[in-house]
Amino acid sequence: MKRLAGASALVASVVAGLLGASTVALAQADIATFNYHLQPRQIAQDTWVIEGAVDDFGRANGCNIINTAFIATGEGVVVINTGTSRLYGEQQRQTIEGVTREPVRHVFNLNLHPDYFFGNQAWADRPVQALPGTIAGQQAEGNAYADNLYRLCGDWMKATESTPANTPVEPQTRVVGGHKLELRRLRGHTADDLVVIDHTTGVLFAGGLIFSRRVPTTPHADFSAWLDSLDTLAHWQQSGVFKQVVPSHGPLHGGIVGIAETRDWLQWLTTTMRESAERGLDLSEVLRLPVPERFAAWAAQPAELQRSLAQWYPRYEQRAFSTSAR
Repeated sequence: MKRLAGASALVASVVAGLLGASTVALAQADIATFNYHLQPRQIAQDTWVIEGAVDDFGRANGCNIINTAFIATGEGVVVINTGTSRLYGEQQRQTIEGVTREPVRHVFNLNLHPDYFFGNQAWADRPVQALPGTIAGQQAEGNAYADNLYRLCGDWMKATESTPANTPVEPQTRVVGGHKLELRRLRGHTADDLVVIDHTTGVLFAGGLIFSRRVPTTPHADFSAWLDSLDTLAHWQQSGVFKQVVPSHGPLHGGIVGIAETRDWLQWLTTTMRESAERGLDLSEVLRLPVPERFAAWAAQPAELQRSLAQWYPRYEQRAFSTSAR
């Protein structure tokens, strides 16, 4: 109940400001030339974000739905996430070289999902770092990811092979050039969620723990742990640890906008599944339930919701059945 209190009201109060913000020119993928037209946007001192489409995977957007970032620290570039394909990684590298002459020193994958690391091929000559559990997940699931993305994205994936991170990293604080970077391990979106806090600029690179204006993906979710991690992030924000949030999916924002939105969705989703199972509804009936208006316009709706329900609802049904049989 503590988590729920005020969440809906907070979301309602901040959405107007979010939607009223100036429109950002996002990259427009060109399927005729297979050019992502990546457009770096400076968001803080030495810090650029390359924003992906707030959407689901599709050939029209080149399956470029992730926000990647880089920091030119003065002693080398730090790259955060490498995108969905070898082509993205190559064009990301060219884009960075067009902004700074500093060499790339560090590349981070924030979790095991393919849009975070399938561009690693373009960075094979650099240490590509991720949490140990993330690397294990990339190794275990990479081939299945590739099969799915080749089907969804077509020739955007040409010559792409799953290339897991090559350097395990543990939580730590590093000073790289003029930037103090803190690497923290949380969990919930996946079993190993790396977040990067730049204490020099107050920017949080939140990975998949925070979504904004897009339905969260849940294939590796632990909902309770995810909500706990959101509480931790909210505490950090309120304590002044960070000011600006770069989610991996959705618009950049300040404060706890994305934290509140993600929490609101997860609480609604899990409550809907639990109560529906207790009522004895089957999956087809749950799929037909109305979505609250505050979520209706979010990107990847209803496909992402349908995927979550198909994966998780049978477990709620089994739990309800086991409880009633006691």
